[in-house]
Amino acid sequence: MIDTIATALRRLNKMIALVLGMVLLVTAGFIIVDITMRQFARSLGGSDEISGYVMAGVASWGLSYALTELAHVRIDLIRYKLRAGGKALMDLFAITVLAATVSIIAFQAWPVLEKSITRSSRANTPLETPLWIPQVVWFSGWVWFAVSACVLVALTCALLVRRDFAKVEALVGPGSEGETEQ
Repeated sequence: MIDTIATALRRLNKMIALVLGMVLLVTAGFIIVDITMRQFARSLGGSDEISGYVMAGVASWGLSYALTELAHVRIDLIRYKLRAGGKALMDLFAITVLAATVSIIAFQAWPVLEKSITRSSRANTPLETPLWIPQVVWFSGWVWFAVSACVLVALTCALLVRRDFAKVEALVGPGSEGETEQ
């Protein structure tokens, strides 16, 4: 069951990453068209604003994909000197700290969105974008990152109870950067 949940989480994050990639491609195309049109004294307008919103959304949503692909940076000076059980405990510590931090960020992001909704805030730009629109995407990305991290904490705990240290490393270890024994 642990493997099934981990695989489902990875697949879901991979699908999200593919959608994010398509959004980035469309955004890049929009920017290219806008820049090209400027050469003929025309413009679609708002490409800088829209691309900023896209980058915020892509970043917040992309973090959970990086998490499930073990692509986040870790500093593991102590971990490499430990045996399998110690390494697994360090991995649990790392994912727990990450999950707690991201959960706090997601929790603190809500007031930003709530304030924009309550005040009907709009961007101070020619597009006058209602700020709740990009902020919903940004906020939901942080929430999904927190959910993904918390699921990984639960799965890691279950694997530790089973003393399956190899699967802990595969699930939340430092990734493929290769260990060097010292």
